[in-house]
Amino acid sequence: MSKKKGLSAEEKRTRMMEIFFETKDVFQLKDMEKIAPKEKGITAMSVKDVLQSLVDDGMVDCERIGTSNYYWAFPSKALHARKRKLEVLESQEERTMLVKELSSLRQQREQLKAEVEKYKECDPQVVEEIRQANKVAKEAANRWTDNIFAIKSWAKRKFGFEENKIDKNFGIPEDFDYID
Repeated sequence: MSKKKGLSAEEKRTRMMEIFFETKDVFQLKDMEKIAPKEKGITAMSVKDVLQSLVDDGMVDCERIGTSNYYWAFPSKALHARKRKLEVLESQEERTMLVKELSSLRQQREQLKAEVEKYKECDPQVVEEIRQANKVAKEAANRWTDNIFAIKSWAKRKFGFEENKIDKNFGIPEDFDYID
């Protein structure tokens, strides 16, 4: 019984790619089934499966011409594929950095908004709005004071009540007057 182990799938793929890169030639399946066992020790039974997995992964090109399938892979294609993959990884890293920067800027914006909100009462526009609201409230209070004096005057004339009794019965303070 032999102690020799077979090749793993990844080793077979690597060795098959070496055949393509070393020869820089185009092969049919039957050619690969002859060359792979002799040169790289890949069993003839697994050549078709290994070749198909390389085609599926885009590492080997396959084209049907007439009734035959032709397979090829050149070192320059592998180099270009690695470069494209590297560019994609770099763009992903750049995107990650930009997302972090965006997050940082958003957080800084929220902090600045909170700080602006803290000092909002010092804003001239807000101060002017508060003054206008106070003016309207003062006018309303004086209008109600005027109405109360009018009712007190009417009650004195109509019923002959004294002013201090009206104030006492209706809970009107002695120092009740217009707001200046």
